[in-house]
Amino acid sequence: MDIAAFLGIIIGISAIVAGNIIEGGNTAHLIQAAAALIVFGGTFGATLLSFSMRDVFNAFKALGMVFGGRSYTPSEIIQDILAILVKARKAGLIALESDIKNIENPFLKKGLTFVVDGMTPAMIKDVLYQEIATYEENMKNAADVLGAAGGYAPTIGILGAVLGLIQVMRNVSDPSKIGSGIAVAFVATIYGVGSANLIFLPMARKIMNKIKEEVFIRELIIEGIIGIESGMNPYFLKTRLNAFLSEHEKSE
Repeated sequence: MDIAAFLGIIIGISAIVAGNIIEGGNTAHLIQAAAALIVFGGTFGATLLSFSMRDVFNAFKALGMVFGGRSYTPSEIIQDILAILVKARKAGLIALESDIKNIENPFLKKGLTFVVDGMTPAMIKDVLYQEIATYEENMKNAADVLGAAGGYAPTIGILGAVLGLIQVMRNVSDPSKIGSGIAVAFVATIYGVGSANLIFLPMARKIMNKIKEEVFIRELIIEGIIGIESGMNPYFLKTRLNAFLSEHEKSE
């Protein structure tokens, strides 16, 4: 679980609610069904119009990346790869076949399956790097969906505000309806700007950061897979992978 993601949303929303209370406002005034329908329904419709159903579906799936913690750390991956290499050097690559089903990382499992099946290093690299490219493109599209929603929401919020003010002007002779109309108008703006800058855009950015982490993990696995296939000395492979990790950390 990504604690920073949960804290970010909680602190951001709580700060706005607390500030409203300090200024003498009432949290009940921030709950407007009509404003929510206009802003979130309109934003979803505009986003759906801009992207395919597949991209929108992937965006919902990618929300797990926002709140989910890192499944595999680079250090854990390196340790697993070295343990597999030691066994392969002792018992041969075929001996790994029985262990593949126990490997949790699906990308590492797939790479080892290719090794056991006798694929050449060049073919293994081609297939796995193509899978990385496909994964990266799909997840970037998912981030773009949330980014687009963050762009549409403030504008839809303004639209909701205008609609609310129209109702105010239509009922200017009835003072009892003026207050509700103004509430919808301003709350719609809050929903639009708030959801964009506290939810949609930060989530899109979070997904992009998680993509970078996952792509690096997969590239690290490919280096390890090639080392296993070639029967590289465990010390040399460990040094190579740690150097790969250090270079990545320097670039961040």
